[in-house]
Amino acid sequence: MAFHRDNTKVVHIGEAVIGGGNPILIQSMTNTDTADVSATVAQILRLEEAGCQIVRCTANTEAAAKAFGEIKKHIHIPIVADIHFDYKMAIIAMESGADKIRINPGNIGGEENLKKVVAVAKEKGIPIRVGVNSGSLEKEIVAKHGGVTAQGIVESALDKVAMIEACDYDNIVISIKSSDVVMCVKAHELIASKTRYPLHVGITEAGTLYRGNIKSAVGLGMILGQGIGDTIRVSLTSDPVDEIVSAKTILRTLKLRRDGIELVSCPTCGRTKIDMIGLAQQVEKLIQEYDHLSIKVAVMGCAVNGPGEAKEAELGIAGGVGEGLLFKKGQIIRKMPQEELLLALKQELDNWEE
Repeated sequence: MAFHRDNTKVVHIGEAVIGGGNPILIQSMTNTDTADVSATVAQILRLEEAGCQIVRCTANTEAAAKAFGEIKKHIHIPIVADIHFDYKMAIIAMESGADKIRINPGNIGGEENLKKVVAVAKEKGIPIRVGVNSGSLEKEIVAKHGGVTAQGIVESALDKVAMIEACDYDNIVISIKSSDVVMCVKAHELIASKTRYPLHVGITEAGTLYRGNIKSAVGLGMILGQGIGDTIRVSLTSDPVDEIVSAKTILRTLKLRRDGIELVSCPTCGRTKIDMIGLAQQVEKLIQEYDHLSIKVAVMGCAVNGPGEAKEAELGIAGGVGEGLLFKKGQIIRKMPQEELLLALKQELDNWEE
């Protein structure tokens, strides 16, 4: 189980690759009207800048499905068409340039229509993401398992996979999601023992930025930490860019991604003589500009103990009574007024050589 992702099937999504031990890729979904090409492109470019590696857009109308071709001309990452119910939208989106489609084979309009979709995917070498979540389980599966369960989610997903395999196609990615973290974790543990298809993982409908981040970090931490998962999305009721920042932080925390700066900061106490919360927030924003650096940066509120407590950090700042300190590996290298700390840290990062 611990090495499940190393043994999953390799799937190409445009120029991106998932499965087979390849790096876990980060996804998000636009919330613009896909037919509004300029707005959709603008949002995707913001997502790209934040570190998004695959983007999904809804193809809910013919205009939206046809827009994929024009959108692709202006972006630099693979684009996935999200399809609900209408198989024609899947075909139009693929013919317009979608790099992957997301469907539920059970609600695409019957076996014959599914065959039409798979035929186009096969012709163009486009992978199909089979998406099932706890809210879309068939009544008979819910009845069989006595309610919505992890076992039912997995059974439903594998049934849908079998429908595509019956069309002689196996270029497949599986996504099984639930807003119930414990159920979602259990479902992933089960499906990882039953298939070698790569898994798109996430906690669906996780919630607002604060609560959704906690649920996603707990759930994804438990799933990814077991070696399960080839691509992820953090689903937040927030700006999609926030999903990318959160996903990167989760992967870095688990040592599954080693680029970017790791920030550590003290929780403050009665010894704190500086606006520690404000300073830490400023530093958090600053370090997003330095994803090319793989170092640990500390922000500490106590000039007496701060540098020592954060001696594992390559670089750090600490505030004291009327002064601030810049330190490296626990050794103080400069004293300055508190208001100069952020600038001093930026100068060090600008000149940092790894």
